[in-house]
Amino acid sequence: MKKLMLAVLAGALSVSLMGSGAESASAAGSPKQVEVLLNTIKMKFPDAKPFQDAQGSVMVPIRFVSEALGAKVTYSKEGKVSKVGVYSKDHKVDMTIGQTSALVDGQKKDYGTQIMLKQNRTFVPLRLVSEGLGEKVEWDKIGRWVWIGNKNFRSTDDKEFKLTKLSDFKAYTESERQFLTTKGTKVTTIKLIKQSDLPLQLGDGQVIYSLEVTKSKGQNFLEIRSSQRGNPIAFLIKNSFARGRQSSDTLFENNGDKTGMNRYPVQSGVDVFQNEEFIENYDYTKFKIEEADYILLKDDNLRDYAVAIVNPFK
Repeated sequence: MKKLMLAVLAGALSVSLMGSGAESASAAGSPKQVEVLLNTIKMKFPDAKPFQDAQGSVMVPIRFVSEALGAKVTYSKEGKVSKVGVYSKDHKVDMTIGQTSALVDGQKKDYGTQIMLKQNRTFVPLRLVSEGLGEKVEWDKIGRWVWIGNKNFRSTDDKEFKLTKLSDFKAYTESERQFLTTKGTKVTTIKLIKQSDLPLQLGDGQVIYSLEVTKSKGQNFLEIRSSQRGNPIAFLIKNSFARGRQSSDTLFENNGDKTGMNRYPVQSGVDVFQNEEFIENYDYTKFKIEEADYILLKDDNLRDYAVAIVNPFK
């Protein structure tokens, strides 16, 4: 009987979401900050941040990027003319503030956007980094990310991500079935990650790129950009049952770059089942994402441990 009621509720929820499928779930507000990733790890900029100018050119602070790539940066001034030089083992770039061109290994190249001084930092067009320093550079319009170098993703299997005993995580394990492997055995350890660790591969499975809260027809969704479709999640609340969630097929969005947007309803009727027990008159609509301390990220390739990300929306 419980299973029948759960199936009916899940079906009703799916029908209600189908009506909102035509409306894209998009985050409100201004465009996200441009991020720069060097070999899949986000770079930190202490002051002046990368940005996209009015004509769409992505501008990056040349000093931090160059030095991260092992190049040296020099500055000089002749009267009112400020010049910047970038020198690596194999390449040499000479630039003048205010010009759209630069000398790259002795050849003049025009980038269509002025090399500029902003917040006491020299900003250059992204393409100058690739041509001037010989690095593979890619603009990711979905995440507003600048990829520099390789795309060998770190994995939660790596030793830098430490194991925590599930017994030390007891306050969040009331719903034991959420911590079962595909073989039906319970994991004994968990790895806790942060939003700043992304993008990150879960074991040898999916790559998690980002998490956002979006809205469609007044309903809140957790949007996860991933290399796989449909992996379930669970909101973990201290000393309470886990709120398990399935992604909405009707709101899934293929980004066309081997990633997709999985969208999970924040409020769900399935919450009337708590640890497989039906709770009559339970008001699931009052749940808010801020109540969760962690978000459990599930993947069939995680066989020996669980992975949970610290909730970045608290």
